[in-house]
Amino acid sequence: MSRLYDTIEPTVIDEVLLQQCVEEQGPKGEAGKIAKQEGIDFGDVLELRLDFKNILKIDNMWMFRQLTKLQLDNNIIEKIEGLDMLVHLEWLDLSFNNIEEISGLDSLTQLKDLTLYNNRIEKLENMDNLHQLHVFSIGNNKLQDKENLLYLRRFKSLTSLNLGGNPFCSEYEHKDYVVAHLSTLVYLDYRLVDETFRETAMERYRYAIEELAHDEQQAERKMEEERASMEERMLHKEGYVEDLNTNLLFESMFSEDPEAEKLAQLPGVKELLDEYEEKFVDICGKLFEFGMKERSKRKDELDSFLTALYDATENNKNASVKLLNEYEQYKTKEMQLMLTQTDHDMLDQQTTEMNEAIAKLQNDLMGLELQLVDQLEESIKDFERNMSDMVSFFVENVQGLISQCRDLENNHHEKISDIAVVTLEKLMKNELEEEIPDDLRMLFVDRDTIMNAVSASHDAHLFKIDNKEDEMVTRANSTCQTLIERLHGDEVTRNRTRVREITNLLDHAKEDLYALEGHLG
Repeated sequence: MSRLYDTIEPTVIDEVLLQQCVEEQGPKGEAGKIAKQEGIDFGDVLELRLDFKNILKIDNMWMFRQLTKLQLDNNIIEKIEGLDMLVHLEWLDLSFNNIEEISGLDSLTQLKDLTLYNNRIEKLENMDNLHQLHVFSIGNNKLQDKENLLYLRRFKSLTSLNLGGNPFCSEYEHKDYVVAHLSTLVYLDYRLVDETFRETAMERYRYAIEELAHDEQQAERKMEEERASMEERMLHKEGYVEDLNTNLLFESMFSEDPEAEKLAQLPGVKELLDEYEEKFVDICGKLFEFGMKERSKRKDELDSFLTALYDATENNKNASVKLLNEYEQYKTKEMQLMLTQTDHDMLDQQTTEMNEAIAKLQNDLMGLELQLVDQLEESIKDFERNMSDMVSFFVENVQGLISQCRDLENNHHEKISDIAVVTLEKLMKNELEEEIPDDLRMLFVDRDTIMNAVSASHDAHLFKIDNKEDEMVTRANSTCQTLIERLHGDEVTRNRTRVREITNLLDHAKEDLYALEGHLG
């Protein structure tokens, strides 16, 4: 796939090249001259051709934020990259390059037409986010495994596919396989798929397709279950109670306790552990239900606040637009009168009135903004107070329920201690009826050894309980604080942006008046 210009120094996609291409492909004649003088904002460009430029690396495309069509064909590009910001791209041509792997397309979710014709690609992959793909050209590449084409079954809108020139196409009746397995195709290799041919092909592969469809449904169902599970877990995390609807906390207390397995072999301990676990998990369940209930309350509070915030901002915006419309009507009328005015005194008076109108507009707009600032500041304070109260209530109840878990552990520890002492005394007197495993017997060397083991086990359990409490309390407080800080920060940014908008708008109004004065002499 070498080209005559491969020996030429590769072209760099820099601002100079981009500016040149944009100007060449932009409006012609007088409109082109004006565009060139005023400069063309890359962010406004919708279509761009960079074909036959001997480009090796895709770069500096982030400036074309609204681009919908991009031609990069007939270059020496080796890797698909640098397209992440082109989220509006619908048409992409990368044919006649040196690309070996499909990649770098994850953010192009609007892409409908993709051409990778005449490259060095061996596998169809990394296109999962191209949900709207209609047209795909992958002919003249190095696809050898026709089963890799099954990857394209995920594109439910794919109607046109070009595969010709790939190694697997030399196989007899490969088109039967393609048409049968990709039922949405209308065109294959630029030819309309005959319905009779489609029916014959599908009948030939009917059993294989049924099995494949079944497997795909199973995989889709599994993915959906995993997705639902992840979404549910995210809700649990928002309530700071993930895994508390299970016995995971209880199990972790013992799985990370090196003495737990040995002490569990003490006479009568198994029954104690079963009772302990039942009560402990019951408290965790109450903690989970409480946490999810409080999460719902906090979400309702946040939703209510954001709705009020939006309504206040929109009402203020509408009031500002009304003022601007009234001023524009007044300005248009006054400027028309000034253009026909011959009396200099009247002209001076009209100019003064226009300046007063601009000053009044400024005062009115700034007044509306100050009013909104006060309104939002009060709303944020109320929200902060309500949210802080909710978090405090949450923390208080969490600490109360966790304290019950701690009491259970202390009570369990006392019972284990008593059993250990009694067992030690019976061992010393050879009165123990049960057989003691060797690893447990090693703890009964003396009273200090067994009691140290019991205390170490107890400390390990309390450590897990305390850690869970600290984690929940810290996350609740931290999330609340971060949210409030973000709201205050967003409001400061909004206010500064709005003041800047008002200032710029009034500057333009004054410039229009000065320009009129200059015109009238």
